[in-house]
Amino acid sequence: MSKKQVDREKSIRRTKTLAEILITVSIIGAGGYIVKGITENSQSVGHSQYYADPEPVTEEEPTEPDLDKVIYETYNTPTKDKFHGDLILVNSNYRYFSGEENLVSINERNEQEGRTLFRAVDTSETDKMLIVDKVYEPMASMIFDFYDATELSNILIYGGYRSTEFQQSLYDADLLETGSEESTRVAKAGYSEHESGLAFDITTFPDYDYQGEGEYSWFTENCYKYGFVIRYPEGKEQITKIQYEPWHFRYVGKPHAYYMTKNNLCLEEYINMVITQYYYQADQHLEFIDDNGNEYEVYFVLSDDASDVTTIPVPTGKKFEISGTNVNGFIVTVYKNEDATAQPVTEPETVTDDSSEPTSEPVEETE
Repeated sequence: MSKKQVDREKSIRRTKTLAEILITVSIIGAGGYIVKGITENSQSVGHSQYYADPEPVTEEEPTEPDLDKVIYETYNTPTKDKFHGDLILVNSNYRYFSGEENLVSINERNEQEGRTLFRAVDTSETDKMLIVDKVYEPMASMIFDFYDATELSNILIYGGYRSTEFQQSLYDADLLETGSEESTRVAKAGYSEHESGLAFDITTFPDYDYQGEGEYSWFTENCYKYGFVIRYPEGKEQITKIQYEPWHFRYVGKPHAYYMTKNNLCLEEYINMVITQYYYQADQHLEFIDDNGNEYEVYFVLSDDASDVTTIPVPTGKKFEISGTNVNGFIVTVYKNEDATAQPVTEPETVTDDSSEPTSEPVEETE
């Protein structure tokens, strides 16, 4: 190939390459101009009313258990026990079903304990003045503290447990003395608290005329501290159907004696209040604190009369007591400051509240 032809081909290739470069530069320039125009003429677009930003996804922290929530477990008790316990109501409407009392002789216990400050009236060597065992110690403590406060040592126990037959003889004697058809001083046989062994009468010697006045008013003012109440208080005669008897003491337990005394309630009023207002399914139970800072919770559970056993909800881990009412069920007393020493022999289960009211009738009262 001649030199002339080679130079010609080189010239053509250079021209072609230069043209390709110019075309490429033009395309890039045009693209940049278009992008610039779009950017300058663009506007910010607002959020649509039909769209909401999604909520940020966050991990939920585990919830702590509510330590203040009371967990209940079930406790089974014989349904017939509704006729026994510290809070049984015995009056002209509710008969006492005697039996199963754990009775002790007051004088014999005094001898065993070496106590000579007070004594009881024994009718004979075989007919001793008796009382329920658990009542003896608080009764003795109350009398000793009375002595410490007054230095009076003339207290005599002249009424404790009575058999139905003995109660009948007292009732008949009172009718004979007064000429009345019905007594307001002596309960009918079968309807006397004395038949339960939970009550006792005190008097003084040598006059045998205790009225709870003067220095003896100490008993009226302080008996609740030992678990006792004046069973037939002044001003409640239309409810109790018994005249005022300052000498008649009834054991109901410290929590209940405290509440009844501070709120001026006789036993009929107290039982009726708990049954109708503070049953287990109620919005709240009766809760109070005594003079010593002890906290209590009280509620009522209807007896399952169709079964030999009634299931009672009780708080887990707390000391509790169950008493029959002698009416229609049980009253549970929870000692909120005290842990349970033994758990119920039943399988624990969470008990859910039911807002339904009990179907039982309230305590019969006549005013």
